[in-house]
Amino acid sequence: MTDTDFMPIDGWDHLEIWVGNAKQAAYFYENAYGFTRTAYAGPETGVRDRASYVLEQGEIRFVLTSGLRADSEICKWAATKGDSVRDVALAVPDASNAYRQAVQRGARGVVEPHWIEDDHGRVELAAIATYGDNVHSFVNRSEYSGPYLPGYQAVSPNGPPGAGVGLVAIDHVVGNVELGRMDEWVDFYARVLGFTQLTHFSDEDISTEYSALMSKVMTDGEGKIKFPINEPAEGKRKSQIEEYLEFHGGPGVQHVAMQSEDIVRTVAALREHGVLFIATPDTYYDIVQERVGEIEQNWDDLRSMGILADRDEEGYLLQLFTKIVQDRPTLFFEVIERHGSRGFGIGNFKSLFEAIEREQALRGNL
Repeated sequence: MTDTDFMPIDGWDHLEIWVGNAKQAAYFYENAYGFTRTAYAGPETGVRDRASYVLEQGEIRFVLTSGLRADSEICKWAATKGDSVRDVALAVPDASNAYRQAVQRGARGVVEPHWIEDDHGRVELAAIATYGDNVHSFVNRSEYSGPYLPGYQAVSPNGPPGAGVGLVAIDHVVGNVELGRMDEWVDFYARVLGFTQLTHFSDEDISTEYSALMSKVMTDGEGKIKFPINEPAEGKRKSQIEEYLEFHGGPGVQHVAMQSEDIVRTVAALREHGVLFIATPDTYYDIVQERVGEIEQNWDDLRSMGILADRDEEGYLLQLFTKIVQDRPTLFFEVIERHGSRGFGIGNFKSLFEAIEREQALRGNL
């Protein structure tokens, strides 16, 4: 093996979100975001300390988990962080090897490699620690044909299958870390997982009159997994990253970007379901067409849905950010449609940052 492929990754496996009330959260993601409930584990299946609901749409898999007793680590998590991503799980061909390689390179092991099995086969699992209290599980499910994992029961969907909103895959997962820690975690992903830096945004790229942030994007060898890592920059007032760190009780996943193949239809469906998006000023569309140039979509449709556009040397992308999905100003989502561009919409950063600051100001946290 060469140094470049010591950590082969097949793609995203799932995101586990620890929440205060998994039953209600599952209903929200089903009815607002168009996910389909596919599996469940809890007291009825022999799990005594938690309840977990598996939701899927396209290739995206969310696992929503809540604790059942006051002394549960999951309940304490929800109390201190709100509903928040605990596990960004990666699909790998060999979980034991991935774990061994990561720990040898300085990662802290959280779950040693082991197999779990049932009548549908077996799954190999392991986990390492990353920023804050988050973990990356390594999942090898090549010998399994059941619903999600052993211990889970398949469930019938509440609505007609395939009634999603057009979300097809996870695009990237963004982490917020403390001031001065971004490069430390960039080095972690390079050293431990063999990732490379895709791009870097300075505080000059992402700033307003009041605050700024810096960001570096790490990606695996094949570009399937992308992890932007943000840290606050010095500014006149509290940045969105500092607000997140305060209300989350430390570093964590700020937002999850999900791909759509028809963002206008997806955003229209999400709006119809009650999902709230950050407002795009109408003046944005006075100049964006000239900046981005010719695209396949109708500009009037993008304007009506508030969708942003950006172009780089490889192509263009369309994107829009939801408002926070709970009262605590932490987790939110992004919908993105790519047409060649592998970027993150640098031309939109100022507009987005100002929009997020307007939300901050309304909460009295700017």
